[in-house]
Amino acid sequence: DTVLEDDTEEKIALTQEQEDSLLAFAAADPVYKKYCDEIIILLGTGLRISELCGLTTDLDFKGRQINVDHQLLKDSEIGYYVDTPKTKNGTRQIPMSGKVYEALRRAVKNRGKAAAVNIDGYKNFLFLNSDGYPKVKSSYESMLRGLVKKYNKQRKPEEALPNITPHTLRHTFCTRLANAGMNPKALQYIMGHSNITMTLNYYAHATFASAKAEMDRLAA
Repeated sequence: DTVLEDDTEEKIALTQEQEDSLLAFAAADPVYKKYCDEIIILLGTGLRISELCGLTTDLDFKGRQINVDHQLLKDSEIGYYVDTPKTKNGTRQIPMSGKVYEALRRAVKNRGKAAAVNIDGYKNFLFLNSDGYPKVKSSYESMLRGLVKKYNKQRKPEEALPNITPHTLRHTFCTRLANAGMNPKALQYIMGHSNITMTLNYYAHATFASAKAEMDRLAA
């Protein structure tokens, strides 16, 4: 089940400083600047990489929301296929932040020429490779590997970034919102987690001091 990938990978979240530094580096790099919008969208939505790959140009810019109801995957034997969420939690609407809204608008505008591809009824995929076919998870894994390698080459060892996968960006998004104190049920909804336990793992462990501070804040 592709939806359970959340628990398998090593959990690393980028700090805000690392995130800003990596984006600034990518934006200034002649090779990687064209991937900036995809990185901004992943960091600003918590989308699974297969959900990002499934995005089409049919976006709700007026309502400023991303409707997530399918994911695009590729199998070595059967090729591309679309998977719909197996649980009701998989289908959700994610609000577009200002940054994500701008990045998606640019992505639609800069989208390359597409091959005439129709995958299980979906077409006009947003993010295409050089052949005009939709990108898949492996394209993003190798792109992020190359970006981090180039970034680290120009940094002191203590400033080096860890290995970053597309899942790291999803994990970073979730950690950031949990640390900011988002209602766990709201965060569970945005992440599309099938159970709240997955979401609660992102929250800092409560202590008496933190519980008291919350009670004082809510009683104020």
